[in-house]
Amino acid sequence: MSRDGWWARRKARREARRAASAQNRREMPQRVHEVIPPEGVPLSLTIASMGARFGAQLFDLLLTGLASVALVIAIALLVDASWNLIGGLLALLFFFVRAPYYVATELIYGGRTPGKRLMRLRVISADGRSLATYAVVLRNLMKEAEVFVPGTLLLIVSAQDPVSAILMLSWIVIVLAIPLCNKRRQRLGDIIARTIVVEEPQALLMPELAERQKARFSFQPHHLDHYGAYELQTLERVLRAATEWRGKSAQIRRDNTLAVIVGKIRARTDYVEPVAEADHLAFLEDFYAAQRQHLEARQLMGERRADKHHRTAAEASQPDKERS
Repeated sequence: MSRDGWWARRKARREARRAASAQNRREMPQRVHEVIPPEGVPLSLTIASMGARFGAQLFDLLLTGLASVALVIAIALLVDASWNLIGGLLALLFFFVRAPYYVATELIYGGRTPGKRLMRLRVISADGRSLATYAVVLRNLMKEAEVFVPGTLLLIVSAQDPVSAILMLSWIVIVLAIPLCNKRRQRLGDIIARTIVVEEPQALLMPELAERQKARFSFQPHHLDHYGAYELQTLERVLRAATEWRGKSAQIRRDNTLAVIVGKIRARTDYVEPVAEADHLAFLEDFYAAQRQHLEARQLMGERRADKHHRTAAEASQPDKERS
């Protein structure tokens, strides 16, 4: 057997193993988390992969690290300090830049840091409700306790105290293994805060529905002043799914689902005109188009409504405004 023939067969076997491995990865079922928002419409969201989360984390760390280094350089140029002092200052600034960065960006961008936006990921509440402020703060403070603070101490005391270094390294390994051992890939902070990191849904709005020319149902401003972008996107997913269900049993489930949604919208918006069962889909399509137009008009005037809870703060301050 010639050496060239042996090498060619070995290369062919290696390529075959790679192709089989790639095929297995493509066929591997994605982990899906089903949430039921207050509207009662089940939504299936794909849980973020560990690779995507690592990429997002790496990008966020790069941003916060660059900001911390820039601050240290600025301070070093103004103050004559030793290298040990500069190193300690860098570790301290990295914490005071990193912790507010994660909390603020996830609150401002609806569960997305710049790294998560880049990787198309989002933090959501496990029960399908709006992401609470305390949950964002808790999950990010736990991130400090899980990895960042032990990691910083590990770098500092590894040479002076090997026993403490081993303990901290063991702690980091354990908390990093937790997402690998649960089906929703939650780290310790997510479990305590009851949050999940999911992939960002691709389609957000339906122009073909918003551009409907002839609406069978009309809505007044007071009908449209109850919901925000979150509910609009939820309704969009329902309308998309309504056109894809096939079979008699699926049609029955679809009709029941549409009836429940129409009932909840009519009750919340005080829509008193009757809606026949055969018109449920048309009612929801017209409501979607009117609601989207209403929200876009509000946004042009500087008011952005994330979800139906946007009215809470305004209603709480209304008595004060009336008294003044």
